[in-house]
Amino acid sequence: MAAPETPASAASATAPAPARPRKYALAGTGSRAEMYVDALLGPHSDLGSVVAFVDTNEHRMQYHDARIAARGADWQPTRHYGPERLGEMFDAERPDALIVTTPDFTHARYVTAALDRGVDVICEKPMTTTVQGIADIVRSARNAAETSGAKLVVTFNYRYSPRNSVIKDIIQSGKIGKVTSVHFEWCLDTVHGADYFRRWHRNKANSGGLLVHKATHHFDLVNWWLGDVPETVYAQGGLRFYGARNAAERGLGERPELSRDNPDRDDPFNLDLSADPKLRGLYLEGEADDGYHRDQDVFAEGIDIEDNLSLVVGYRGGASMAYTLVAHSPWEGYRVAFNGTEGRVEIEVVERGSVAPDKHTLDPSVAEDPEHPGAHARPAGQRVLLQRLWEPAREIPIPEGEGGHGGGDAMLLSDVFRGPGNDPLHHQAGYIDGIRSVLVGVGANESLRTGQAVRLADFGVPLDDDAPLTYATEPSDDAPLTPAQGISEQTAAEARA
Repeated sequence: MAAPETPASAASATAPAPARPRKYALAGTGSRAEMYVDALLGPHSDLGSVVAFVDTNEHRMQYHDARIAARGADWQPTRHYGPERLGEMFDAERPDALIVTTPDFTHARYVTAALDRGVDVICEKPMTTTVQGIADIVRSARNAAETSGAKLVVTFNYRYSPRNSVIKDIIQSGKIGKVTSVHFEWCLDTVHGADYFRRWHRNKANSGGLLVHKATHHFDLVNWWLGDVPETVYAQGGLRFYGARNAAERGLGERPELSRDNPDRDDPFNLDLSADPKLRGLYLEGEADDGYHRDQDVFAEGIDIEDNLSLVVGYRGGASMAYTLVAHSPWEGYRVAFNGTEGRVEIEVVERGSVAPDKHTLDPSVAEDPEHPGAHARPAGQRVLLQRLWEPAREIPIPEGEGGHGGGDAMLLSDVFRGPGNDPLHHQAGYIDGIRSVLVGVGANESLRTGQAVRLADFGVPLDDDAPLTYATEPSDDAPLTPAQGISEQTAAEARA
């Protein structure tokens, strides 16, 4: 049997450019915002510019202003708004689209505010963190489809990674027949994984835990790879490595609340914000504006998310997935295997083969860490193996991708700003895709709480475009709109109230 054709990693032809440059507003000016700003400063500068920032933190907005000025961009001054002035921003700036990179629990409020005004939305994953947030977005998205035509795109950049497109092409083309089961293991190492336990993500009220914030990526990948709909989930897991109780059990002793106050400068779990220009400029120097600390201790009290998770997910088409995530692995990467009626396909990705107790790149999928490329026994790399029944295994070539997430970020940005064009693999994700991925995480959190398997349909939100919305609670108009990126203890408590 001949090797399958290597697919295009993203759209093979893009949509035509707009008749006039588009105006973008950007809500949330933390580190993720940089990707979108740079795209409009660079390869997509002909398509538009950012006209407004929305954030609780004036310093962070000024940080991005300085970067724009340094690039010599021919933009009008980017105006600044606090979240409480969101409506004023829409009226004054008249943006064509809103880019949402705020903390997860605020996404629904920004998404619905834009859609209700007929403004397109580009939203970072996860689309939201709660069933109420899903219901609010469904109402706004369906109303926008009937009135203004405003559209919501959820940015799942892992879909666009060339290696993941190879898997999609193999499954979609029927090379392994009908998929019967999936085994998915994701390892976050003690640099990247630890970082979720020092930021606002450490509280489930803010992020939904790793099951929503991080695993949403993974659940969406499987939904997209299979072209199928998740229906049931059962989960087990817990906080077994990070947090104060685990530190005490391992005899780590008392620790200060912030890394900067730890007298042990060689502690591998310390994060020195002053040593990194971006972390210093965005967070350390902006603390006075909102009180948000980016270097909280990973073994502190108050962490309520899990660091070890195991799930079984059942799909409408009959396949099942066994999923595991660990956030304190000695190496970073993932392994996925698909069993089908005509064979098996496997992907293994090593993003960082080992970590040492000194300075590292926090997320190796975004930027390579040249100081620690991995031990010889586990070098960084990627491989796809296809083995049909009665045949030997064959390695499938993976196109080269440049940039963050295996080249996925650049392809995503082209899709978002220029349009998907002719894309047989259907990379672009909409609000139904956002629902399906979030709901697996929400259902898994409910399963952890009850110890029971959960039917996703019981939440009353649609898993298909034409399914009804039966969730009973009305839109949460009275919920506070706080904050846009930095979360202090006070504002987080207000949001949970």
